[in-house]
Amino acid sequence: MAADQQLIAEKDSILCLTYNGVGVATAQERQLTISVGDGQVSGLLVAPAGACACYVLAHGAGVGMRHKFMAETARGLAERGIATLRYQFPYMERGSKRPDSPKVAQAAVRAAAEKARELLPGLPLIAGGKSYGARMTSQARAEAALPGVRGLAFLGFPLHAPGQPSDDRAEHLSRVETPMLFLQGTRDEFAQLDLLKPLVERLGARATLKLFEGADHSFHVPAKSGRTDADLMSELLDSLAEWIREVVS
Repeated sequence: MAADQQLIAEKDSILCLTYNGVGVATAQERQLTISVGDGQVSGLLVAPAGACACYVLAHGAGVGMRHKFMAETARGLAERGIATLRYQFPYMERGSKRPDSPKVAQAAVRAAAEKARELLPGLPLIAGGKSYGARMTSQARAEAALPGVRGLAFLGFPLHAPGQPSDDRAEHLSRVETPMLFLQGTRDEFAQLDLLKPLVERLGARATLKLFEGADHSFHVPAKSGRTDADLMSELLDSLAEWIREVVS
């Protein structure tokens, strides 16, 4: 059994939310299941009171929804008045290291978005995720609309494999008609800037690129930069929350 599957048996928890060092509220982290095809995957919903939107958040290829980055993103957005529904892809739920086929992954994206719409009726949705989760979400949206989803936000879009520069993975983005936000580190080896910047320009007004100086694909910054990873994470979450508010307003 995968570690995330073992942890899902734990009780729902209460998050104490703070913003700029000040306690602002509490929110329940609710555990749930999402039907995908003939099976189910686990999910975690954090919905602070008065949330303006919900971010349907998919994990990266090598980690699940409980990874530190995913948990910090959910908590940080809750502190900024935005709900999250993060979820497992089927392969991660099984404890496999081999990612799902695009068809299976896209089905999971659609199921998670539908679950968010069911649990939070009337609340605008944003979909996306980290790396692999970002690309699977964008592929799903390129195939067909995701009901209730107003835009896509990518936390490190994996434009190409490290050392293999290409923008072939982004061909489908031309078929995505909703606003898109690319949050990328300038040292991201999965997205050379001389390829990413022209791509975003070709996508036109519906695409926004926000760069984080010195950050890598995991949004880690070296000590010599004068900033900490926590500083970078706060900046990233501020940028993400501001864009979400603009899209859903």
